[in-house]
Amino acid sequence: MNHKTRMLSFSAAAVLSLLGAGCATTGLTNAQELDLYRAHAGEPVKSFTFFGQLNGWAPLGDTALAVWTRPGQAFLLELPGRCLDLDSAPAITVTNQGSRVYARFDDVLVLGGLHNSFRMPCRIDTIRPLDVKALRQAQKSLREAKATERSGAPTTQPSGT
Repeated sequence: MNHKTRMLSFSAAAVLSLLGAGCATTGLTNAQELDLYRAHAGEPVKSFTFFGQLNGWAPLGDTALAVWTRPGQAFLLELPGRCLDLDSAPAITVTNQGSRVYARFDDVLVLGGLHNSFRMPCRIDTIRPLDVKALRQAQKSLREAKATERSGAPTTQPSGT
């Protein structure tokens, strides 16, 4: 394999890993996952800076998603209604105006998937910044609790009576 082929393979793998960022799971339902993100979201903001490429994203059902603009910066985007194929999309993008994404003005665009036909853009209703560090810690705690539950290990020490 020559250098150019290796670079193309590496690039394709990197893109696929970014697209798959929305597939990580904590074993929660979409509604529970959305509640977890809402619990770690700040007050609504009018817009956020966007330089044309997302660092990652996670669908939260078909009416909300989280988008990462940098590894430590993410936003919860809620939509006014259903967004067709959002919860199963391999990729998304967002429209922007002058490197800014605005609530009630810009859209989420679902890309690829089974329905390669035209999809209606999904208007962004609210934008809320996420406390990424706290969210990751909460997700880690949930995964550890699920692993403990699966292993059958007791969560408390039995009393020595």
